[in-house]
Amino acid sequence: MSKEQTRPSDSLVQDLLTERRELKVAVERLKLQLADAQAAGGGGPDPRVKEMQDEIERLRYQLASSRAEATQLREERDQLRAGIEKALEQLNAGDE
Repeated sequence: MSKEQTRPSDSLVQDLLTERRELKVAVERLKLQLADAQAAGGGGPDPRVKEMQDEIERLRYQLASSRAEATQLREERDQLRAGIEKALEQLNAGDE
């Protein structure tokens, strides 16, 4: 075989060099994006998480209070209904 046959073609070399350049650019772009993401995030947990957890706890307490109040109102309603029914029975018994 001659030397010409064992060497890669010039177009293949150019293609590989182009791909290498593109990959280097992509790597640098990703490094910049990573640095930006780390700087924006401060490297720690999102500070909004604590605020959201506090808000969830407040809403849970409010929900529990509302449920307790609803239960109390139902009991009062039932007592009033029973009193009205008893009064109606007494009125009906007095008419007879």
